[in-house]
Amino acid sequence: MKFGLFYEHQLPRPWDEDSEEQLLDNALEQCELADRLGIDYVWEVEHHFLEEYSHSSAPEIFLAAVAARTQRIRLGHGIVQTPPPFNHPARVAERIATLDLVSHGRVEFGSGESSSEAELGGFLIDPPEKWRCAV
Repeated sequence: MKFGLFYEHQLPRPWDEDSEEQLLDNALEQCELADRLGIDYVWEVEHHFLEEYSHSSAPEIFLAAVAARTQRIRLGHGIVQTPPPFNHPARVAERIATLDLVSHGRVEFGSGESSSEAELGGFLIDPPEKWRCAV
């Protein structure tokens, strides 16, 4: 059996000017402890425009910070929003590959799509058209 952490960085109101920074600092400290304790992985989701549910719009940056502070814990994207209007497939591949290099091969990759009107609408994506490339 393997054990891990999964972050969406939920942050209910009320917020103050340091709330998001404290949320991320706490999560990074938890990841450092998890690595020392032998926890197997940490996964981070990608979400956009979900104010209290998820403050996780740039998971590769959070996971890079985890990589810099840990030695062995695996780093997972669970998920990267892969419809082309969210993230171009070449950029996704570049970010995953770079994270894998700086973490010395510790990356796991999960992809998916949003069904949330808030996320889709924030990127002006029509739900039935979300898999069509806007390029």
